[in-house]
Amino acid sequence: MREKHYFNQERNFWINIQQDDVLAVKNLKEEYGISDEMLTYSLDKNERARVEYDSFDEALLLVSNVPHQQKVDNHYETSPIAFILKEDGLFTFTTPNTEYVIRLIRSLLERMPDMSVYSLLFRTLFLISDSFFPLIEEVNSERQRLNLKLREKTTNKNLLQLSDLEIGLVYLVTGTKQNVVLLEQIKALAIYRKLSEKEKEELDDALIEARQAVEMTNLASQILDQLSGTYNNLLNNNLNDTMNFLTVWSLILTVPTIVTGFFGMNLKLPFTHSVFGWGIALIISLVLSVWMLIALWRRIR
Repeated sequence: MREKHYFNQERNFWINIQQDDVLAVKNLKEEYGISDEMLTYSLDKNERARVEYDSFDEALLLVSNVPHQQKVDNHYETSPIAFILKEDGLFTFTTPNTEYVIRLIRSLLERMPDMSVYSLLFRTLFLISDSFFPLIEEVNSERQRLNLKLREKTTNKNLLQLSDLEIGLVYLVTGTKQNVVLLEQIKALAIYRKLSEKEKEELDDALIEARQAVEMTNLASQILDQLSGTYNNLLNNNLNDTMNFLTVWSLILTVPTIVTGFFGMNLKLPFTHSVFGWGIALIISLVLSVWMLIALWRRIR
């Protein structure tokens, strides 16, 4: 199922196709002559961000990363969305995770129905970059909340939540970086020289917004890495303290065992037949234990 929307005084049109709609894709190929190569890239759910221009067909393919609005396994992910410009038309290929971009395009057409097809594309890319910001702010808020909880008590549950934030930021950082690269590549294409000054300015605005998204995701990722490293160091330090404590006490407790072990032998030893033999053995054990405790304390302090 597809809908065709006209704009710019019906000189341009926009068609959105669901990636799993095989019939709509087939009709699109037959009606507008879009190449199999471009359709393959557009329908690939794992396609990386890219931009290509076919000068023979005069078709522009652009694949951008779009953040999900809902979490997957307690973290945010990104999915590709494809744009194809051909014959004064804009074709978008969406999935359930990226269909909210349709609402963005419709709102743009309602507010500015006379924009060109390239203006619509660049303004949509601007809004896609803008959609990363609320997610980054949510990640930062969640990080601050987890930081307070981890300061109170470092639990596995809180550490796993911190790990989920790190995984989500990997998707966001990678997605924003690839979006910047594809916008920069547009300036190297032959189609860039055909753009009007207004369209070039809109492309620059989209590029600035994409770079800002990269800076924000990088900053959030660096802070989260620092926080994670700090708690890893604290856990290692606590483990070292625990091991030192156990080592000291295990060595101290061996002293009475050694002393009483000597007196348990079937041999003639001093104080064996004395009434105070047990007390003397106890004093010897305490003296040696105190001496070992002092020696170890001086060594590990």
